[in-house]
Amino acid sequence: MTSSALPPTQRSSRRSDTPAASARALSTAGLPPDLLRECSSRLGTVALVWGTGWLLAIGTNLILRWTPGGVSVAGGAWPWPGVLVGAVVVFVSVGLFAYTRATGCNTRLSLDVGLLYEVLLALAIAVVQRWTPASGLSWIALLILIHPTIVPNSTGKMLLAGVSAATMDVVGIALAAARGVPLPPAGTLAWMVLPNYAAALVAVMPARMIQHLARQVAEARELGSYELEALLSRGGMGEVYRARHRLIRRPAAVKLIRPDASSHRDMPANVLRARFWREAEAAMSLSSPHTIALYDFGIEPDGTYYYVMELLNGVDLQELVERFGALPAARVSHLLIQVCDSLAEAHACGQVHRDIKPANIYACRVGQEADFVKVLDFGLVKFAARDGDVLQTQPDVALGTPAFMAPETALGSRDVDYRADLYSLGCVAYWLLTGSLVFQGDSPQRMILAHVQAKPAPPSRRTELPIPACLEEIVMACLSKDPAQRPSSAADLTQRLRQCDVGPAWTPAQAWTWWTAHLPEFIPGAEKG
Repeated sequence: MTSSALPPTQRSSRRSDTPAASARALSTAGLPPDLLRECSSRLGTVALVWGTGWLLAIGTNLILRWTPGGVSVAGGAWPWPGVLVGAVVVFVSVGLFAYTRATGCNTRLSLDVGLLYEVLLALAIAVVQRWTPASGLSWIALLILIHPTIVPNSTGKMLLAGVSAATMDVVGIALAAARGVPLPPAGTLAWMVLPNYAAALVAVMPARMIQHLARQVAEARELGSYELEALLSRGGMGEVYRARHRLIRRPAAVKLIRPDASSHRDMPANVLRARFWREAEAAMSLSSPHTIALYDFGIEPDGTYYYVMELLNGVDLQELVERFGALPAARVSHLLIQVCDSLAEAHACGQVHRDIKPANIYACRVGQEADFVKVLDFGLVKFAARDGDVLQTQPDVALGTPAFMAPETALGSRDVDYRADLYSLGCVAYWLLTGSLVFQGDSPQRMILAHVQAKPAPPSRRTELPIPACLEEIVMACLSKDPAQRPSSAADLTQRLRQCDVGPAWTPAQAWTWWTAHLPEFIPGAEKG
């Protein structure tokens, strides 16, 4: 039984003794990976600011020390060791910034290095400030108080770094004393250094607060048996996260649908819940290899609906064409046949997708096979919109649905059936073959009106690539205003595509070669040539 089959109060408890929780407790500040990356990036920005400040200070020092005539200016200049220390700080700051921006940056390591960087800054401040006789408070205390809020870490590490930074002021005073600089009275000396140690103790408080908030974030990101990791996308209906099963560590994608989403804000909660459950179970029943696998689903106590799906290794067809242009006919036919396999099963189960578009179709690398199609969002469209709403998914992509919408859907007909998906698939085929939408429009309403009234231009007029006449006939048949004039089913469309002579077939070897050259990040061991 999946966790989704249980009421929210009976799902797996969020134990702190699981391997994942234990690892999280020992991690840097207990932060999730995406927040760790954000903190690491913030550390790089702070390092760049510090480096720039010290560089400007070095320049100002040199100007104060030497007049144009070469005469030393006694007042206001740093001691010479300050210039050397400042140069070291600039060099380290630039290096730390570069590391936090590097592709292979270890975020947890970078935050640990950030603590060493705090100590280095404290030493630099102490050398400059204590080189000559001084009796005032050090800027180190302020550094110790601010650093934990910018670059969080575990409580123990923050305390150790704070005490070490406070001790740098003592080191600065000792270096000055070694040069013969007279020490101030004991009371004054204590007044100078003790606030730094007090700041180190106080700085532990924000560190503990951040750890507490991090635990809350981690718990909030646990859905059933899955832990949310990185945000993949955000739309009008909610967010999609990269996730991982807490026990078997299987990667997954989790789609969260917010309870306040505008498309179902006015629907009674019990109706929404029953509808979600029915449609999620229907989507979970689909088993075509070309339909994205739905692992789990459920409802959080706050009313958030979630779906757990397989994590895809590829790009959607919208991005594919936007990046690489229109596709050859043989490859388009290869992709469409796989989409038809997914639709045929869904239609046989009485499900109409109603949101077929390039962004909902992924070309993936699965094992040793490339250009393997996965169709997304079965069951989600009906849940995401009220019946008869002709702008079902407009919050996610302003022109996404209108650009691929069947006329009967646009008119709000109650007789919309699986042939609406075939019309949308014809629009997808048009996009793949030409790199253009079937109809252009400066607003969703104009585009919808064109789908209802206008006659589409044959795709061969919109591209310089050769399009076989039989393939063009199939696309134009799918784009018929009259559903009865379209292919009778997804299986019928598959048969027509297989019988169409599109020239040499798009082979698995060709697909693998193309992906290795153009999308090597999805091919193990591949490198760009």
